[in-house]
Amino acid sequence: MTYPVNMNITPDVQAFFDDATNTISYIVKDPTSDACAIIDSVMDIDYAAGRITFDHADELIRQIETRGLKLEWIIETHVHADHLSAAPYIQQKLGGKIGVGHKITVVQEVFGKVFNEGTEFQRDGSQFDALFEDGDTYMIGNMQGFAMYTPGHTPACMVHVMGNAAFTGDTLFMPDGGSARCDFPGGSAEELYDSIMKVLALPDDMRLFMCHDYGPNGRDIQWETTVADEKANN
Repeated sequence: MTYPVNMNITPDVQAFFDDATNTISYIVKDPTSDACAIIDSVMDIDYAAGRITFDHADELIRQIETRGLKLEWIIETHVHADHLSAAPYIQQKLGGKIGVGHKITVVQEVFGKVFNEGTEFQRDGSQFDALFEDGDTYMIGNMQGFAMYTPGHTPACMVHVMGNAAFTGDTLFMPDGGSARCDFPGGSAEELYDSIMKVLALPDDMRLFMCHDYGPNGRDIQWETTVADEKANN
């Protein structure tokens, strides 16, 4: 299969684990410039108190500012049922475009009715700067990324490939976690299987970065804020 990006590029990837939602957010830097993207940002939510804070997002912002990076994209691999996105908050602080899969309109229509949002809730994806379709490309500095449509967990799921790094969202979990659930409205086990096969057809040396690590079967999670590529701080 021919892919629309140069997979010989190794972007710098910095991972941030959120204990409350078991979500991993990423800062992805073009190795030839100061441009970067954020993948799957998280807001902190205290369910008991009904309070939202921004500690996790503020750490992403602090890292970008400390490293002198320019944020160009804030990517959502899908709409998350288990956490709230910090993308609008981060955009207010650092700029950048917010992108999500074009089928977000299907998700908005379904959940708009489920939560009785009424006519004021826009269901046309207008909350986002870009609605990606399968194979769409975009630039992060000099590095091109592209979106792969991978429905199954939700109708709007996308895997984003940047160089030799693929950000799988909830299409894949950690090896001992398997695949994502398919019982949300619009989910499909059949579609998810096809999407997983699509991801596994990527080149063998592709690095896969998951959105969640639930530590199943008693495995302890010992995440630290790390730079996946040792050259990120050089």
